[in-house]
Amino acid sequence: MKRFIVGTVINCLGLWLVTFVIPAIKIAPWGGETTWNLVASFVFVGMIFGLVTAIVAPVIKVLAFPLYILTFGLISVLINGAMLLLVAWLSSAIKAGVFSIDGASLSGVESAAFGWAILGALIMSIFTFFARAAFKAMKLL
Repeated sequence: MKRFIVGTVINCLGLWLVTFVIPAIKIAPWGGETTWNLVASFVFVGMIFGLVTAIVAPVIKVLAFPLYILTFGLISVLINGAMLLLVAWLSSAIKAGVFSIDGASLSGVESAAFGWAILGALIMSIFTFFARAAFKAMKLL
């Protein structure tokens, strides 16, 4: 349980960094315009992202194992971008509409949206690497 909470906090902070750096990736406050609604939106999307990376990503990584070998692991950047697009799609499908990537909707995905998602996933992966190292050093993880 502690791992899930710390992981959600790391995902929330990573999503905040991604939405701060990349203008095409946005999180809208859920239920109002207050700061607490925005924080709740980040926690909600962070939990969705954590569940997607815990459930869907391992299955895809096992299926894509030959591609990992052929590309020396670089395919993981594309897979993480696809996971970010999946989180945006799930957010729209739940009718929350909280997390969005320009060019991605329920009807389809444009190539620019996939590029933004890959860039966002790259930033989030770098942030997550350093944040997990910091939390392990503080013995919280």
